Amino acid sequence: MARHQVLITGAGPTGLAMALFLTRQGIPVRIVDKAKGPGLESRAIVVHARTLEFYRQIGIADEVVAAGVKVQRLRMWEEGRNVADVPLSNFGEDLSPYPFILSFTQDDHERLLIRKLAEIGVSVEFETELASFTQDESGVSAVLRRGGQDEACTFDYLCGCDGSHSVVRQGLGLGFQGGTYDQTFFVADVYASGPPTDDGLNMCLNVKDFCIVLPIRGTGRYRLIGIIPDDLKGREGIVFDDLRPFLTRLFDIEVSSVNWFSIYRVHHRVAEGFLRGRVAISGDAGHVHSPAGGQGMNTGIGDAVNLSWKIADVLKGKAPPSILETYETERITFAKSLVSSTDRMFRAMINRDLRGRVFRTFLLPTIAPQAFRFTAIRRTLFKQVSQVRISYHGSALSSGVAGDVQAGDRLPYVDFGTGDNFEPLQSLDWQLHLYGDEEGPGLQASAAARGLVLHVFAWTDAMEKAGLRRNAIYLVRPDGHVAFASPMQDVEALEIYLSSQGLTFGAPVQTARTVQA
Repeated sequence: MARHQVLITGAGPTGLAMALFLTRQGIPVRIVDKAKGPGLESRAIVVHARTLEFYRQIGIADEVVAAGVKVQRLRMWEEGRNVADVPLSNFGEDLSPYPFILSFTQDDHERLLIRKLAEIGVSVEFETELASFTQDESGVSAVLRRGGQDEACTFDYLCGCDGSHSVVRQGLGLGFQGGTYDQTFFVADVYASGPPTDDGLNMCLNVKDFCIVLPIRGTGRYRLIGIIPDDLKGREGIVFDDLRPFLTRLFDIEVSSVNWFSIYRVHHRVAEGFLRGRVAISGDAGHVHSPAGGQGMNTGIGDAVNLSWKIADVLKGKAPPSILETYETERITFAKSLVSSTDRMFRAMINRDLRGRVFRTFLLPTIAPQAFRFTAIRRTLFKQVSQVRISYHGSALSSGVAGDVQAGDRLPYVDFGTGDNFEPLQSLDWQLHLYGDEEGPGLQASAAARGLVLHVFAWTDAMEKAGLRRNAIYLVRPDGHVAFASPMQDVEALEIYLSSQGLTFGAPVQTARTVQA
């Protein structure tokens, strides 16, 4: 049996996604978690389009969508009255194969990922914790502890997906700077009935109060998130029944049973680094932020995908170890930007100053329904919340511009009716895309010699709308981001790029041309 090459600590969505993507790329992994088993609380709930696009690459997106609930609308409430209704059904049409927001609870999410791992021969080792680790140029030495027994083992890489109190982050000595919001929040997973309980995101817009109601797991079950009201501030031992009058006043909602209830404070922090040598951190181990927009879990999964293909390429000899440095530069830049943007959004939703009150009680319910009638605004909002706008323009891996697409951008999505340009991404490998009908001299030969599959897509108006340039070439990374773009099919520039990056893709391919009408 092959030695496990990567140790993953933490079996939340980030760690499980890391294990799935590495295993699907042929990298043996071992994943451990000190918990007794999968989580029992619903916790993170929103799954965005970019995450579903990643899941499509490994063949599980359809199951995730079928298990969740599509959020069809945003309904705004004030003192028990529905004051605005904004349709969200497929508001990202033509931007992604998943143009919606999905509600899918973390506990069910984790169980699905664990099942998918089991199907490919990987079991999560629960009740097992990382006791210590050291690293050198040859690998990582770790001590795993289970039931009081220690096991010494070695790996090529260690990935810490072990949450905000990460043992791996602490072992690396990485700072975790940030702060904590003043407000105390509550979260509950309940069965309920009443006016707001449908297939939409329901939001309270009162001057002083903040609460949302979101459907989970089908009919009758909902997630409640809000700020502890003024009359309960400072009280010890708050239980859900204390909140019933508050919820009735805001939404006229009737809760029949409570599955889970908790009170917590919200933090916003980013680690000072995500990678040191052969050890990396991902997800909450590297960044935590406000719940605004449901970005946390999705960002962790994005970390996992970014890091996993780079580790896989290094271990398979396709890329030099230096490519791993781009994991930190790409993902820490996004994490800092996300913490900043969600902080601004969150404060606008909860602040009681004049600006916050005007935003909640006037701008949102008055302007949002009207503005959402415009396609451009719907598209902008979808890009913002769905994470399809994430780009790595400043990455050492990004070079060139063709059309509206700059290297580092996620490859624009194009639907052909009988298929789309995201289908080839399921190979989890580097590939060349040409959108048009003219192959420049030497392009196919160069791609074949390099071991790169060349996909040629017959030109359509949808490609121009997506920002692609006719007869340009795009080198696409395993995670679906454009690494190199050339409007003139500059084969020499492509060769220079590949050589400068130290990228080698193996033996020449037999067939390097795919035509999609």
